[in-house]
Amino acid sequence: MAKWASSLSQWAEERWNLKKGLSPILDTEVTEYKTKMRFCWGGMTFALIVLELITGIFLAYYYQPSVKGAFQSIAFITDQVYLGWLVRGIHHYASYLIIVTVVVHMMIVFFRGAYKPPREMTWVSGIFLLVLCFAFSFTGYLLTWDQRGYWATRIGTGMASELPIIGEYLMIFLQGGYGVKQPTITRFFISHVIVLPVFLIGLLVAHFLMIRRQGVKKPF
Repeated sequence: MAKWASSLSQWAEERWNLKKGLSPILDTEVTEYKTKMRFCWGGMTFALIVLELITGIFLAYYYQPSVKGAFQSIAFITDQVYLGWLVRGIHHYASYLIIVTVVVHMMIVFFRGAYKPPREMTWVSGIFLLVLCFAFSFTGYLLTWDQRGYWATRIGTGMASELPIIGEYLMIFLQGGYGVKQPTITRFFISHVIVLPVFLIGLLVAHFLMIRRQGVKKPF
């Protein structure tokens, strides 16, 4: 296995010269304080996001974003697809863990003062990433098309309708009309698997580039 991996690595290096481009990252020394637990919450969040993307792709192969087929497809994934219950369970519980890890990460950043210049834009991008995490949870909740998901969506879109001036228009946009029906589940599915991931990847790239540029704030 090691020989095969070495041959593959050499083959790729001869054609794309990857080591030169990755050397600024791979050759960076990891200082002692960066290995401590309080500096790992951002990395744990990223690992969970990758896990969500992978399991989400597998679930999308079987999921049917329709009023008639959504609940049945979830039941099929859970009960009949090989290890479907495990993939769905990982996707479900990892979404909760992401909220926990990202909130803890941002609390540590705040109390350490790592949001101050010149890292204020890193902090702003982190806030947008937090909002995206909540948006993923909200849009994914309806896709099971059960009682809990349905009424949670009704409450969420109802809260949006209470905003001054734009409230009713925002509710109609989210639901695709009046009431949580087929247009709603279609919009939530598209948002969950296409729109939000595009924004997520873009913000993650910007977030990581700024961290690489400015470094991690040293402890007090």
